[in-house]
Amino acid sequence: MALEAGIAELVEDFIAAGRPSSRMQNIEERRTGYVASAVLAGDREMRVQTRSLECEGICFWVASPLQSSGPLPAVIYYHGGCFISGGVATHEQQLRQLAYSGNCHVIAVEYRLAPEFTFPAAHDDAFKGANIVWHNPALFGVNPHHITLAGDSAGGHLALVTALRLKTSGQWLPAQLLLIYPMLDATASCESYVRNGEDYVITRDTLVSGYEMYLANLPRKHPEASPLWRDDFNGLPPVHIITAEYDPLCDEGNILHQRLTRQGAQSTCTCYPGTIHGFFQLSGVSQSARDVIQDVARRISKPGQK
Repeated sequence: MALEAGIAELVEDFIAAGRPSSRMQNIEERRTGYVASAVLAGDREMRVQTRSLECEGICFWVASPLQSSGPLPAVIYYHGGCFISGGVATHEQQLRQLAYSGNCHVIAVEYRLAPEFTFPAAHDDAFKGANIVWHNPALFGVNPHHITLAGDSAGGHLALVTALRLKTSGQWLPAQLLLIYPMLDATASCESYVRNGEDYVITRDTLVSGYEMYLANLPRKHPEASPLWRDDFNGLPPVHIITAEYDPLCDEGNILHQRLTRQGAQSTCTCYPGTIHGFFQLSGVSQSARDVIQDVARRISKPGQK
């Protein structure tokens, strides 16, 4: 399958520039470059209202429909950025679109980033943020029985590990998980890291260097570093996984689906052909990005429906 036209242009420009390596950039250059790429997300969705708040030391950014009454379904969203970058500045357009199209509250958790904060800072913030929302439904305007955990890339990793921590704690579980090309294996051992690891903008080096900064000296096979290989998925809520054909992480998403199913969890998986890692943020140039946003929004608004 060929790359989508708009995505192909990005890939061609990347290759023509000599496949610049993330390892050659300092952390501020990487963060600034990620924010600059937000222009590819297209026009801002204005039919929502937003607010920022801090609760128990965790910062949240919330997008909601302009007209809403009573508790709404909600998604607690963890942004991508390889554990070292990203935030509202990189994801606002997608989150606004989810709030409008899903008629739901989108609650972004601003977790701490590496290298300033290493493991388990992001994991702890993700877990604490989810519990704060569940314990304060009136503050967030949510129906506590219709809370989805979702995230892209590193955020997908955090959504999965947060659900596993919640299951272990026995407090509550989300209605479902939506994992968008999640980072799942810090050993980077899947074949798609080789197949798709150099040419498609977000490279093997981009992903692995993020793990290196965040995990520091933590063993790469630690269950919260590489949740792909865990054996305790039974009892999780339904999981939907989204993968991209030309993503170094494509195989990880497929393997997670297989492992979830074998362990008795309900799982579905959709691969978007002609796309690359990060395409969820390319709705200004990609029809698949626009399609996946609508699909995710639909799933948030009606948890449990396929």
